Amino acid sequence: MTVPRITAVRLGGSPAMPLLVLGPSLGTSARSLWSRCAAGLTDRFEVLAWDLPGHGSNVGSAEPFTMAELAAGVLEMVDDMLAERDASTSTFTYAGDSVGGAVGLQLLLDAPARIDSAVLMSTGARIGEPDAWRTRAASVRASGTPSMIEGSAQRWFAPRFLEREPEVGATLLRALQDADDEGYALVCEALADFDVRERLGEIRPRVLAAAGLLDVPTPPADLAAIASGVRNGRLVVLDGVAHLPPAEQPAEVARLIRDHADAGQPVAAPTTVAGVRDAGMAVRREVLGDAHVDRATAAITDLTADFQHFITQYAWGSVWTRPGLDRRSRSLITLTALVARGHHEELAMHVRAARTNGLTNDEIKELLLQTAIYCGVPDANTAYRIAQRMLDELDHPAS
Repeated sequence: MTVPRITAVRLGGSPAMPLLVLGPSLGTSARSLWSRCAAGLTDRFEVLAWDLPGHGSNVGSAEPFTMAELAAGVLEMVDDMLAERDASTSTFTYAGDSVGGAVGLQLLLDAPARIDSAVLMSTGARIGEPDAWRTRAASVRASGTPSMIEGSAQRWFAPRFLEREPEVGATLLRALQDADDEGYALVCEALADFDVRERLGEIRPRVLAAAGLLDVPTPPADLAAIASGVRNGRLVVLDGVAHLPPAEQPAEVARLIRDHADAGQPVAAPTTVAGVRDAGMAVRREVLGDAHVDRATAAITDLTADFQHFITQYAWGSVWTRPGLDRRSRSLITLTALVARGHHEELAMHVRAARTNGLTNDEIKELLLQTAIYCGVPDANTAYRIAQRMLDELDHPAS
């Protein structure tokens, strides 16, 4: 077994805080990818990133390694750091982009008891095709990492990002140019052999899969497969983002990491009516989106005000906040009930909510097919038409 040496990069936060470990994308360094995002996390975590062999502060590896061995190297680095600070806990929160996300999946499989929760971005249970990775490895060995700059600039960033954020883009592309040729090639070869698609169901810790809507190497469908494949997953799709969410939308990614980590913490149930209503409003916004809730709030009249308070308090504050079912399951139940009762306006809204809660198009299709048997073909026929319209809007937004 060849466990590569992994270099830790401290990005701030107190050792007294919970540990957050951040993984990089191929060709980037920990600092170039994560520094701006980490700045929004250091009041909640001690933030520790890591560099791939031959990238950033890591001197590289002369021996081939697998993704499992790379993950073992990350775990050794974390253990060394925890021993150094004499930590009372050995668990940590993990977030990773691209190959960093693949390492996260491997850690969730090999050391599930160590991971409190994980945010996996722009990644996949298999990324690309094996032959393409081996071809890229050979190309880098022959021509060097600078030969990857043009293609990476096209893959990494959303259109016009480099115009809006030239310094951020230049820093990332400089890290690619400075990466060791052999280290880059060895990571490519590890990715060529990485495929855990059949093992996703083994993963029990909570996983947030975050996709860039404009990401070509790892499109939203790859992240949806992770969200639906693990035991407790959820999907978020980031508009206007390609392959490097921590660099493209650092504040939003920081918020996602914080919220996902905090969602696993025990929270005392509200003891007042106002508290229940506030908790309901928070869940309502998370599930339906701020834009929808803002429209509904703006439309409140003297006639409807009490009703709006009622549904926020009882539906969202007393039911959707309960820990007995996850939000994916609640979306499945809600869609079925809406089809059965023919509540078509609410059905369109909850198809959107179901996607927010991590359901894929295929899972929604299967649910509607089942309703055809148990609710009736006419109801299912109408539901399919409404769902198709809403999914088309979500998958192909108007420019």
